[in-house]
Amino acid sequence: HPSVNTVSILSLPLPELSKKLRDGSLPLEHVFYAYVGKALQIAIETNCITEYLEESETQLRKVKQVEKPGLLCGVPVSIKDSINCEGHDSTLGFVKNINKPAAEDSVVVQVLRRQGAIPFVKTNVPQSLISFDCKNLIFGQTFNPLLYSKSPGGSSGGEGALVGGGGSILGFGTDVGGSLRFPAAFCGICALKPTGNRLSKKGVVSGVLGQKADSPPRMLSSDLFQWPPMAKDVESLALCMRALLCEDMFSLDSMVPPLPFNEEVYSSTRPLRIGYYETDFFTMPSPAMRRAVRETKQLLEEAGHTLVPFELTNVDYVVFNFCVRGMFADGGVSFVNNFKGELEVHGVKLFFWLSKAPNWLKTLFSWIAKPLMPRLSHIIRSMKANTVDEVWSLHHEIEEFCHQFIAQWKKLNLDVMLCPMLSPALRMGYPEKLSVAVSYTMLYNALDFPAGVVPVTMVTEEDEEELKGYQGYFRDWWDRTLAEAFLGSVGLPVAVQCVALPWQEELCLRLMKEVETL
Repeated sequence: HPSVNTVSILSLPLPELSKKLRDGSLPLEHVFYAYVGKALQIAIETNCITEYLEESETQLRKVKQVEKPGLLCGVPVSIKDSINCEGHDSTLGFVKNINKPAAEDSVVVQVLRRQGAIPFVKTNVPQSLISFDCKNLIFGQTFNPLLYSKSPGGSSGGEGALVGGGGSILGFGTDVGGSLRFPAAFCGICALKPTGNRLSKKGVVSGVLGQKADSPPRMLSSDLFQWPPMAKDVESLALCMRALLCEDMFSLDSMVPPLPFNEEVYSSTRPLRIGYYETDFFTMPSPAMRRAVRETKQLLEEAGHTLVPFELTNVDYVVFNFCVRGMFADGGVSFVNNFKGELEVHGVKLFFWLSKAPNWLKTLFSWIAKPLMPRLSHIIRSMKANTVDEVWSLHHEIEEFCHQFIAQWKKLNLDVMLCPMLSPALRMGYPEKLSVAVSYTMLYNALDFPAGVVPVTMVTEEDEEELKGYQGYFRDWWDRTLAEAFLGSVGLPVAVQCVALPWQEELCLRLMKEVETL
C-alpha cells in the first residue's frame, strides 16, 4: 500500500516493534506484509526459504481479535525446517521426508502462537543437519546475504540468511555443535544457545541420528542438542526468552524446569568477573578472531569489569572422544540409515563413508592415517562402534569433565566467559571440508553451557594480509584449507562468544548486551 512506510517498519528493533503492535499504534497487517515482502526479496537473493506458511494469514486475523495481546503479538517469525509446524514437512534435507507433514506444532511453536507471534516461513538446512553449510538436493544451496560467494553457515543457514538479510526479525533454529552460532557469526547477527532443557525440545528433530529430540536418546546425540533463537540484537533475544519462559511452556512440557526469565540478573549493572581466552589450541583463530577477543577484552576492562585469563586444556580430546564418539557411538549405523533411498550425500561424505566401514577397517585406516594426518586418525578411531559398557564409561567421562571445568571456573570466581567464535564467513563449499573446525562451539554443547554470539568488528585489510602467514597448530590439510576458506573477507563481520554456567541464560545475555553496547 503506498501509504505504508515499509522501510521504517523494517528498521524498528523488536522491542519497539512489539510495543507498537501491542498498543495498536502500528497495524498488524502493515508489519506482516512488510516482512513477507522483504522475506521474498531475501529468498530470491539467497534461496533461504523452503515454505510459506499460508495459515499465517488466518492467524493474523485471529491475533487482531485477542483482547489481551501476548509479548510477541503480531510479530512475524521464521522457523527452521527441522522444527515441526502442523501440516508442513520437516525434511532435514532428505528427499524421503517430502510429503510427510507434521501432525502437530512443536511445543515452542505452540508457545509462540499463544504469545501472539506469527510463524510465516520455514527455512533451509543442509542434508541431515550435520554440516555448517546449507545445501540439500530438495531446495539447493543457500547463500550468505552479505556476500554471495560466502557460506551462510549451518545447519540453521536459512535462518541466518533470512534474519541477517532483514527478512525476519526473529528466527528459530537448533544447535547441536554450533548450528545456530555459525550462521549468526557468518551473517552478522546475534544468537543464544540455551542450556539443553531450558526450552522445550518436543516436536523438534535433532538430525544427528534422525530422531526427535524429545525421544529417548540413542547413545549421546540428544545430549548435545539445544533449541536457540536468533535476532539482529541482544535485547530482541531477551524479549524472546521472556515470552517463551512462561506458564504455557512449563505446562506443555513438564521436562522444562519452571524457571521464568530472571529480570534482576539481566538488568543488573554490577561489574562482572569475566574469564577469557584467545585460542583453544586446536583450531588456530584467524587474525580477525584473535583481534575481536583482544579488543572486546580491552573495552570491557575500560568499562570497569575484571578480565581473568582462562586456560583451556584437552580440547582435542573433547572434540574426538566426547563429541565425535558421542554422536557416532553406535559406529554410525543410525546415521547411515538416514540416507537409505537418498539420491546423493551432501556435506557429510567423510562421516558417511567412515560410518559404513566395519570396526576392523576403521582401525586399519586410523593406523595408516596417524603419521600423516593425526586428526583424521583420531576421528576414524572415534567412530568405532561402542559396547554398552563403553557408552556408560563415556557418559561418566563427560560428567567428570563438566565437573572439572566448573571447578576451574569457580576457582577463578568467574561470572561469565568471553571466547572466540569461528569467523568471518567461510568461502562457499569449504564448510563441508572442515568438519574439525567446530571446536570453539562444540565445547559448549558437550558441557551444556548457555552460549551466545555477538558481532563485534569487521575484517580489515591488515587481518587479510596477516592471514597469509596462517599455518594452524597441526599444519595439516585441514589447517591449509581453513586458511583458504577465510580469504576474501574484508568488511565481513567477526563475532565473539559469551558463555555462562548452566541455567544462567540471563547472565549470558547480560554479558552479550554489555559487549554489544561497548
